[in-house]
Amino acid sequence: MAALGITLAVAVGRLEQYLAAEAKVLGSQSYEMGDRKLTRADLKEIREGLVYWQGHVDRLNPNPPPARAVGRVRGGSYRMR
Repeated sequence: MAALGITLAVAVGRLEQYLAAEAKVLGSQSYEMGDRKLTRADLKEIREGLVYWQGHVDRLNPNPPPARAVGRVRGGSYRMR
């Protein structure tokens, strides 16, 4: 990814921009990001951008957060899956 110019810092920066855009659109009707004006109707596009940039951050992060264990309680016993 770094060969394309997408570093962890770039990905984190873009992710933060999309998070800010989502918050602004949810709190009002529109938000401007550079030369683009996004409206509540563009919320789907904003959320697709969030998923896209979160994927880059996850792939580029050298220290990902530890995986969490998920378990279920059935019949009074605890099993890890």
